[in-house]
Amino acid sequence: MRHKRRVKTFDRETGHRKALLRNLVYSLVEHGRIRTTVEKAKELRRHVERAVTTGKKGSLHAQRTLLAKYPNQKAVSVIMKDISPRFKDRPGGYTRILKVGRRPGDAAEMAIIEFVDYELPKAVNEQEGTEKKAATEAKPKADKSAKKAAEKKEATKKKAVKKAKKVAAKKKTKKKSASKKTASKKKAKKKTTKKKA
Repeated sequence: MRHKRRVKTFDRETGHRKALLRNLVYSLVEHGRIRTTVEKAKELRRHVERAVTTGKKGSLHAQRTLLAKYPNQKAVSVIMKDISPRFKDRPGGYTRILKVGRRPGDAAEMAIIEFVDYELPKAVNEQEGTEKKAATEAKPKADKSAKKAAEKKEATKKKAVKKAKKVAAKKKTKKKSASKKTASKKKAKKKTTKKKA
């Protein structure tokens, strides 16, 4: 029986579970809002809120404590410099969990966990927003196609250079072997001429 056992194991070994929670913490700190299962969100909330409370202390010791638990310098610096100061006057409860229904594949209950002060990105105007989206979508596609074309050209150049080197190496080996054969033939002729004389 699991009486008074607070830690959810998620049916994983200790190392795997720690890695899972670390990665969830990194994702939430980076994006401010993530979608996961309800059980993972509830467990993640404990870890994130403790990290933010530790970061509110602002000392070197607090930073090193966070780095020991979450060895990702970027995430720890965001917690210390950005997230913790935002919740300076708030005594806990930095995240909220919103249930969003069930996942189609296995019917797992899904949730969105986000920081309380998280705001969705707003479009200034629908027309401007659609124009900006179209422009930004067109640019990356053009950039990607240009990069792919450049990479293909480079790859073909490299292949051509390799082939040329191989052909040159084969020619050299053929010349060496031919010169050795001719040299051996000349020696044989000299020997035969000496024997006749």
